[in-house]
Amino acid sequence: MDSKTLNVLDYPKILDRLAGFCDFSASMDSARALEPTSSYDLALARIAETTEARKLLSMQSTGIGGAHDIRAHADLAARSGVLDPHALLDIKATLISCRELKKAFEKRTEEYPRLTQIALGLPDSHGLVDAISRILSDRGEILDSASLKLGEVRRSLRVSQDRLMSRLQKYVTDSKTVSMLQEPIVTQRDGRYVIPLRAEFKGKIKSIIHDQSSSGATLFIEPLPVVEANNQIRELQLSERDEERRILAEVSAQIGEHATELKYGVENLAALDLTFAKAKYAEELHASEPILQDMSKVESRKSKDLRPLTCNLKLIHARHPLLDPNHVVPVDVDPAPGTQAIVITGPNTGGKTVSLKTVGLLVVMAQSGLHIPAQSGSELPCFHSVWADIGDEQSIEQSLSTFSGHITNIIRILKKIDNRSLVIFDELGSGTDPQEGAAIARAILSHLLESGAMTLVATHYPELKTFAHGTEGVVNASLEFDIKTLRPTYKLTLGLPGRSNALLIAQKLGLPQSIIDDARAEINPLDLRADKLLDDIRKERNRTSREREKLEKARDKLEAQTRDLEKRLEKIEDERRETLAKARAEGELEAAVMKRNIDSLKNQLKKAKQPLEAIKLIEEKIDKIEEKVEQPVERKALNVERLTSNEMKLGERVIIRSLNAEGLVTALGESDAEIQIGTVRMRARLSDLIRKSEKQTVDDRPKTVVSQSSSTVHRQSSSPGMEVDLRGLMSEDALDKMERYLEQAFLSGLPFVRIIHGKGTGRLRQAVRTALRGHEYVGSFEEGGSSEGGEGVTVAKMKSG
Repeated sequence: MDSKTLNVLDYPKILDRLAGFCDFSASMDSARALEPTSSYDLALARIAETTEARKLLSMQSTGIGGAHDIRAHADLAARSGVLDPHALLDIKATLISCRELKKAFEKRTEEYPRLTQIALGLPDSHGLVDAISRILSDRGEILDSASLKLGEVRRSLRVSQDRLMSRLQKYVTDSKTVSMLQEPIVTQRDGRYVIPLRAEFKGKIKSIIHDQSSSGATLFIEPLPVVEANNQIRELQLSERDEERRILAEVSAQIGEHATELKYGVENLAALDLTFAKAKYAEELHASEPILQDMSKVESRKSKDLRPLTCNLKLIHARHPLLDPNHVVPVDVDPAPGTQAIVITGPNTGGKTVSLKTVGLLVVMAQSGLHIPAQSGSELPCFHSVWADIGDEQSIEQSLSTFSGHITNIIRILKKIDNRSLVIFDELGSGTDPQEGAAIARAILSHLLESGAMTLVATHYPELKTFAHGTEGVVNASLEFDIKTLRPTYKLTLGLPGRSNALLIAQKLGLPQSIIDDARAEINPLDLRADKLLDDIRKERNRTSREREKLEKARDKLEAQTRDLEKRLEKIEDERRETLAKARAEGELEAAVMKRNIDSLKNQLKKAKQPLEAIKLIEEKIDKIEEKVEQPVERKALNVERLTSNEMKLGERVIIRSLNAEGLVTALGESDAEIQIGTVRMRARLSDLIRKSEKQTVDDRPKTVVSQSSSTVHRQSSSPGMEVDLRGLMSEDALDKMERYLEQAFLSGLPFVRIIHGKGTGRLRQAVRTALRGHEYVGSFEEGGSSEGGEGVTVAKMKSG
C-alpha cells in the first residue's frame, strides 16, 4: 500500500492505538509495522484470527502471561555468551507462557483452528525450564544445590567467615584494643575484612593498612594474624565466582542449542499477542467483522479482456475510529450495485473529509485483519491498492501552490491505478480558477471511470453534481445542513446533491433583505427551481425516513411483546404438564394401594372360602384407571379462548378443562375455586370449570378398602405422601425424620417412596442408603431416574404388610 496514502488516512495513529493493547515489545513492534495486504486470502485469514481471539477473550481472560522478547538473549547464547540470571529468568517465564498457551490450544483445536496453528509454532521447553529452575531461585540467586562443588565452596566460605569474624571480634571487644578503634565494628575494604583504627594509634597493632577516611582520622587495617584467614576467604570467593560462571555458561550453552527455535517461537508469540491486541481494540471500538469481497478474479483494465468492477461497497453506521464514539455521527455508504463513483457535496466543515477518511481507513483496517467500527453486515472489496489525495499539499521548498501540490500527487496516482483500486480525492480541482478547476475535475473523474477504479470525490463544484446526475455508474451524495441552527448535521445522504445554502445562511445572519433579493435575481431561475425541488425531495425523504424508523420501532415492540407472550404461554403449558404429572403420580400411588388391599382381601376371602367375582370386577376398574394414568402427558396446543363461568357449589364434582381432569370443589372464591384432584389441591378459574353431570355424586369416588376378617380389622394410617425431603438437615436429624416417615408409609400401605437427600458432598446420601440396607420396612432401593432427580434422590420399595 502507498505509505503517503496511509499517512493522510491517519492509519499510523490506528497502529499506535493497537500497539497500546500489546503485552510485550516484540508484538508492539509488529503492531506498528502492520500493513494492509492486497491478498484476499491473507486478509480473510487475518480477520478470522481476530474473530477467534474475540470469541476466546469473551469467554475467558487469555494472554501471553509473563513472556519477554528473548531474541537478544538467544542470539548471545548462540554465540557462546554467558547469560546473567535475570536473562535466564526471562527465558524461563517465556517458555512457561508458551507451554501453557500451547497446551490450552491443543485441547481446543476445532474451536480455534487459526489460533491453534499459531500456537503450534511456539517453542518447546526442551528441559530448559527445569534446568533454569534447578540453578536459580525466583529472585535470580544461584542456589547452593546448583552443583556439588558450589555447595561445598559456599559451606567452606561460611565456616571461614565465621572463624574470621570471631577473631576480629576479639579486637573489637578486647579492653586493650577497643580504645584504639574509631568504632567497635568490623567492615570491608576491597573485599577484605578490616577494623577502623584511629590514626594516632598507627603501628600499635601490627597490621596492613587498606584504606583511610577522607579526613585521615581513621585507618582501615587488617591485623596480621587474620591475613591468612582473609586470603583463604578471598580464594573461596574466587572459586565461588568461577563455579557460578561455569554453571551459567552450561545452561547458556543449552539455550544456544535451541536459539533458532526460541527466536521463531517469540515471533509466533508476538503474532498471537498481536491477534489478542486486535481483539481488544475491536472490543473498545464496538467493532464488527467485515465481509470481504474477492477482487483477485477481476482482471486489470490494462489486460485485453476488459471487465468492469463487480464488487460493491456497503458500510452501515460506519464511524471514524479515531473520533469519540459518543459524539461521532455514523454514516451509511451503500450505493446501488454497479456504482463506481460517489461525488459528495456539502458545506465547509460539514464532514466531507471525515466521510472520505472513514471509508478509506475502514478499507485498510479490514485488509490489515482488524474489525471495523461499523454495523455487522458491512461489506468491503479487497482492493489491490488504495490511493488518497486529502489535505493541503503546499510545499514552500518546491515553490508549489496548493493546486500544484494536489495535481502533482494526482498525476502520480493516475499512473498506478487500475480497476481494482480505490481512489479518494478531497476537493478535486480546487485552488485555481473555478471554471478551469471544474473542467479539470470533470476530466479527471471521467478518466477514473474509464480506468474502472472505485472513486470517492468531495467537491464544491456544481458542474460535478450535474456530471454525476447524468453519468451511469456515478451517484451524488450530500452532507446535510440545519438551516435553523446554522450547523451541519454530518449525515451523509446518497442520491441527492448538496446545496450551498449561501442565501439562507446570509439571511439568517442578518444580511439586509434587499441585498438578498438582488442576489437571488442574479441567479438563474432554473437553478432556484432546482434547489427548491431538491429541498422538497430532501424534506419528503426525511419524513419518510422518520416514518420508517417509527414503523421499525413499532415492529420491534410488537415482536418483543409476541416473544414475551410466547414465553408466558410456554410457562403456563409447562405448569400444566407438571400438574398433570403430579396427578398421574398420585393416581399410580392410589392404584398401587388399592391393588395391595385387593390382594390382601383375596387372601382373606380364600381362607374364608368366599367367592371372588366381586373382587374381579374391582380389578377390571383398577386396570382401566391404570391405563388412563399411564397415558403420557403431552404438550397441548395453547388456546387462549375465554370460557363462560358457571355457578359452583361446595362438594360438587367438576372437570378442569385445561387439565382435562376431574375434581371436587373444596372452596370457592369470587373468580376461582379450590379443586381437589385425588390428594392434590389446586386453584382454578371458574371459567375453566365444567359442572359434572348430576348423576355423578361424591359417592362415585373409589372407596377406601378396609380389609377385615372374622376376628380382626386392619385400618390404614393416613398417607404421609410419596416423598420426604431431607435436604438441609444434619445426618442424625435427617435419619430420625426418615424413620418416622418410613413407618407412616408402611402403615399406610405405600408401595414405594422417594427420599430426597440432594447431591452435595454425598455424605447424607451415603447415610440414608446405609440406613435403608436391611430396614424392616424397606424391601429394596435404587437411585432415582433422570426425571426424578438422579443421584439426589433414592427410591425405596416398601415391604408388603
